Amino acid sequence: MPNKKEKWKDGMYGDEVREKLLEFAEEGWASIPEDEKDMWFSRFKFWGVFHQRSGQESYFMMRLTNCDGMLEPGQLRAIAEVADEYARGPVENPEFGDAWIDFTTRQSVQLHWLKLEDVPEIWDKLESVGVTTRSAGGDTMRNISGCPVAGKDEHELVETRELLDRLQEDLRGDDALANMPRKFNISVTGCCEGCAQDSINDVGLEPAEKEIDGESVRGFNVRVGGGLGGREPREARELDVFVTPDNAYELVRGFVELYHALGNRENRNKNRARFFVDDWGTTKIRKVLDEHYVDFELREAGEDVRDEYTYNAGRPVQAGKNDHVGVHDQPDGRNYVGLSVPVGRITSEEAIELVDLAEEYGSGEVRLTRRQNPIIMDVPDEALDDLLAEPLLETHKPEPNPFQRGAVACTGTEFCGLALTETKARMARMLRWLRANVDLQDDVERIKIHYSGCTADCGQAMTADIGLQGMRARKDGEMVEAMDVGVGGGIGEEPTFIDWIRQRVPADEVPGLIKNLTQAFAAHRQEGQTFRQWVEATGEEALVELAEPEEADGYEDPCLNDAKQSWYPFADGESPAPTDPSGEPLPSDD
Repeated sequence: MPNKKEKWKDGMYGDEVREKLLEFAEEGWASIPEDEKDMWFSRFKFWGVFHQRSGQESYFMMRLTNCDGMLEPGQLRAIAEVADEYARGPVENPEFGDAWIDFTTRQSVQLHWLKLEDVPEIWDKLESVGVTTRSAGGDTMRNISGCPVAGKDEHELVETRELLDRLQEDLRGDDALANMPRKFNISVTGCCEGCAQDSINDVGLEPAEKEIDGESVRGFNVRVGGGLGGREPREARELDVFVTPDNAYELVRGFVELYHALGNRENRNKNRARFFVDDWGTTKIRKVLDEHYVDFELREAGEDVRDEYTYNAGRPVQAGKNDHVGVHDQPDGRNYVGLSVPVGRITSEEAIELVDLAEEYGSGEVRLTRRQNPIIMDVPDEALDDLLAEPLLETHKPEPNPFQRGAVACTGTEFCGLALTETKARMARMLRWLRANVDLQDDVERIKIHYSGCTADCGQAMTADIGLQGMRARKDGEMVEAMDVGVGGGIGEEPTFIDWIRQRVPADEVPGLIKNLTQAFAAHRQEGQTFRQWVEATGEEALVELAEPEEADGYEDPCLNDAKQSWYPFADGESPAPTDPSGEPLPSDD
């Protein structure tokens, strides 16, 4: 029997939700029937509009879509201006203040504290510059990820822009495929490094080469069924299929249609595409695609043309890029400059300054990475020194501290009803403390610490050097926020997920644990050894002993005592929500 969300989607989903959402926005928050709120909130997600958690009634998060992380000139400015005007809540965040944007791990943007009544004006502003929120959430194809510097990477092996644009417009734009069994992630990588992280996507294309009719042809090998979450991660399985750039679209569409038609719609705990691949197996999937979904001959997988998959792979610096931070060459003789934005949050003022710099020193184009960082594109050599001397780049450095460079964090209890702990402010404070209290060798460019507020793992903790997932624990007789701690994850030629070495560590003891562990790494690593390599060589028993939790001198946790029970982690007293469009509390009888 279909679950309730499938019934809701059968009643209305996809593009038709937009008009109803606009109707509610016109009539106001109170016009949504109380007994229908869950249903409408579930439907709104397709259009990127997410109701925030309990205690924040009438406030919404908005997620945007921008395929492959690409923001054309003018688009980030419009987003930042929307944040400055509309994304202001009743309480400031102690770390980030008010009016900011979040860069996501799928190369896009989230805005918070929005009022439903403002959605039409926000859409008008964003859509006037080509930015959309369509298919940004819910059970649908999410933002397509790819190499953020596609088309401008001197080491690009296969051109992907034309394919990405077609997937965005013709596949994600097809309302007949809007209602998927669950959210579905697509990635396309044409570069050496594998920066779309294809192995943790539902379908991923990776650069490959195959001899066809006596000619060497470059295209893609195909993986299916990867993903994280629920402590049941899967590496995407090789489908043993090679596709040319001309027929890659048809193959991806075929797998989407197959999962759309026959994926499990009953058990939401077991209906992601990775479980579909578990059940069917790649041999059966390949056979069904060949017989019913594609009109070309399925060729066996080609030869991987990369020397080594290095992005987020725990490889040494000399092996290749682990991220896009820093100054890098473009094939046209210009440069792109990646900034480090720890935990992916930047104020609207900083975002506007970023746009100003992109226009002054580059083409105005900004691109976003899967590690929550922005890239300024098309900077001539003669402008580099002046750009690097700008004050914003002192805050968001192209050459950051190793802990800052490796940081990723999800939304946390600040706005997410699933999360068990606050994440972003805590991570920001932790990064400052680690920078001041841990010394690492000069050749250690990054320690990747990923923090997810719950086991859904939106912060991709399973793929980190040090992965943190939110939990709760008792300390001194009180319930406190806590974390499970794991080590040794990474994406690459042989993806591995973290091994859990400590459970339910009180949040104020986690910085001390990380200090003890990373100091042991600094003391005992071999020359040139990365953290992931050191973890593999050290062994679990020794790592458990080295990762000793400890209250850290000089570190004060921002919200140790179970912020889940508060309407906002950094606020005292009762919630003012729901509020009217101006932010004034509504009477309780409305």
